[in-house]
Amino acid sequence: MATPAAPLTCPKPMKATSNGVFQGDDPLDYALPLAIVQICLVLVLTRVLAYLLRPLRQPRVVAEIIGGILLGPSALGRSEKYLHTIFPPKSLTVLDTLANFGLLFFLFLVGLELDPKSLRRTGKKALCIAIAGISVPFVLGIGTSFALRATISQGVNQGPFLVFMGVALSITAFPVLARILAELKLLTTDVGRMAMSAAAVNDVAAWILLALAIALSGNGSSPFISLWVLLSGAGFVLLCILIGPPIFTWMAKRCSDGEHVDEIYVCGTLAAVLAAGFVTDSIGIHALFGAFVLGVLVPKEGPFAGALVEKVEDLVSGLFLPLYFVSSGLKTNVATIQGAQSWGLLALVIFTSCFGKIVGTIVVSLLCKMPVQEALTLGFLMNTKGLVELIVLNIGKDRGVLNDQTFAIMVLMALFTTFITTPIVISIYRPAKLAVTKYKHRTIERKDTSKQVRILSCFYSTRNIPTLINLIEVSRGTAKKEGLRVYAMHLMELSERSSAILMVHKVKRNGLPFWNKGEVSDSNQVVVAFETFEHLSKVSIRPTTAISPMNSMHEDIITSAENKRVAMIIVPFHKHQRLDGHFETTRTDLRHVNRKVLQQAPCSVGILVDRGLGGASHVPASNVDFTITILFFGGHDDREALAYGIRMAEHPGITLVVVRFAVDPALAGGSVKLKMSQNSSPEVQPEDEVVISRLKESISTDGSIKYEERTVKDATELIEATKSYNKCNLFLVGRMPEGQVVASLNKNSECPELGPIGNLLTSSDISTTASLLVVQQYRSQLSQDALNSLEDGETSDGNESN
Repeated sequence: MATPAAPLTCPKPMKATSNGVFQGDDPLDYALPLAIVQICLVLVLTRVLAYLLRPLRQPRVVAEIIGGILLGPSALGRSEKYLHTIFPPKSLTVLDTLANFGLLFFLFLVGLELDPKSLRRTGKKALCIAIAGISVPFVLGIGTSFALRATISQGVNQGPFLVFMGVALSITAFPVLARILAELKLLTTDVGRMAMSAAAVNDVAAWILLALAIALSGNGSSPFISLWVLLSGAGFVLLCILIGPPIFTWMAKRCSDGEHVDEIYVCGTLAAVLAAGFVTDSIGIHALFGAFVLGVLVPKEGPFAGALVEKVEDLVSGLFLPLYFVSSGLKTNVATIQGAQSWGLLALVIFTSCFGKIVGTIVVSLLCKMPVQEALTLGFLMNTKGLVELIVLNIGKDRGVLNDQTFAIMVLMALFTTFITTPIVISIYRPAKLAVTKYKHRTIERKDTSKQVRILSCFYSTRNIPTLINLIEVSRGTAKKEGLRVYAMHLMELSERSSAILMVHKVKRNGLPFWNKGEVSDSNQVVVAFETFEHLSKVSIRPTTAISPMNSMHEDIITSAENKRVAMIIVPFHKHQRLDGHFETTRTDLRHVNRKVLQQAPCSVGILVDRGLGGASHVPASNVDFTITILFFGGHDDREALAYGIRMAEHPGITLVVVRFAVDPALAGGSVKLKMSQNSSPEVQPEDEVVISRLKESISTDGSIKYEERTVKDATELIEATKSYNKCNLFLVGRMPEGQVVASLNKNSECPELGPIGNLLTSSDISTTASLLVVQQYRSQLSQDALNSLEDGETSDGNESN
């Protein structure tokens, strides 16, 4: 008589929380503490990999894919003890639920990034490129699927497998591509615009094809079931299009700029996302489709979309989404790719994917009369895969369309194609700078002072705006229109956050680097502030936004300065003043930006140390009553500061005090006194003497300028003399003054970018509420001392607060 088979025992379901180790419980046997350990492990590993890959300028998605593979059976998972301790089979349901929950809201953010209006405006060229970028690799993907079904994928359902392979090879990851373009500063180039337009069309087409593939992959035996799934999905989309936009538009209209978005609207939208996901999952497509559709329908203008992104993105992109890569990595076992056949199939899939996407895009681009270099670049950009590819593959794996070996091959293909995009684009496409005629007026100091002065003023936060506007007010010179033109550049860091891409979409239509033309209406409060000031003053202002990684932010500033032919760039100091009057570092990477601008600028540079010039609001022209003090020692930078100060003195509300410091004649052996009394012609006089002579002549006709001379013996006397001028509103000094007086102050400077006098005026030795503008005059080649001082600043930031 046969022995009865032992009954199958299912593992007990995991409880949520433990009673603690002191009660004898192992926290890793419970769902919540185990999930916490998994999330922390994922975050640490992916962030470390992202940091290591940063020099290669890889998007974070590459690090997250690699991290997921390393945590899975391909690497660390080879240890059974590790795999059953950290990722036991009974925990995978919780992990997959969290991962898909994060993915649901991430797809909602992806939908927010896609603007249907921009799709309608897509030109014929971008549409042709998008169609070629989908159709050619889709056909080749179907061809490849026959080779896979004949070898490692035998027995799978042919119809869904063909469509899944076609979609997997033809897709372009729109969110990843947008970040790569922004990182490489190509978003507003012709290539970047074409890539974004084509990728957006490609994305929508790929999601439609994926919905088809999912419908075909159902378990129903009747083909009518797949048809019902497709028709129900189409009906859901139509219903959303009819109902969604009016409701979202009503919500958006009730959210005013600069005001807090009502929580009920945010919660209602997020609940609608979950409901849409439930409906599409019930239909049999996938929950993420409902979230994606609602994201597309949310209006992109106004603060509503921004508020949604701010509420959702950090938690989703930073915490839950990396779990999706681990979930994928746990299904990816590179060890299944064994033997010449498997590796040959991997090479075939990679070749087919790259060949179809790149060659198809290049051929159509050339037929559209694009330059060869741009066509090549576009081909490689459109080959970007990333997260969207993984979504397709995971759905295929869950539906039983892709087996373990095929899944591993496709994941490696997605990783390879995304990894090569940035290095290849950098090597083949280096867009030439916009043709810029060498312009004459690169400094404030000039012979013809009647010419228009152009200034590029940069700021990082709204905190700097009142001082910046008041500085512009006093810089306008005479009251004649167009005497001063200011380009106010809002510097924003490009991050992995979706909101960064939303900002790019909002402003990229204005051209590099997103300049607001006069006719463009922008609800941004920063723009409104400058537009209001422009209407009230005689100054022409062009607000702009530059979105860039901090390590290359200086390139945007320098390029913009050259394109706009400005005479001076004004950048904010990397420290801000606390309530107690001391300075603390805002961000150390801002200091790196300032140093690079000082080294490479095509014009003069000013570093603005903000202590609240004129208070916390704009001071009307009629109420301006400022005293500006220039500490003059000599040299190029001091002469530039003096020229700027003289221009400011033209404003009726400005009193300019110029203090010239010299070494006590008793110490200098009388040489200084002799030099001052020379009667030789201006041509042979030192340039400092010529400038001072002109200043003295102008004082007789301009009562708003005062001139003083102070002799000092050493640094102590210089500090004491400087203290007597601390009641002014603004100090203007040169970054690298020349002469014996400042020689003793050059040592131990905490912030070399401010120079010796700038460091003195920001130190605790001088108690003042005056803002400070440190000026460096443009020269084709900076002095060795100026360059050395900036190099010295690379090593440390000194104390964080004075």
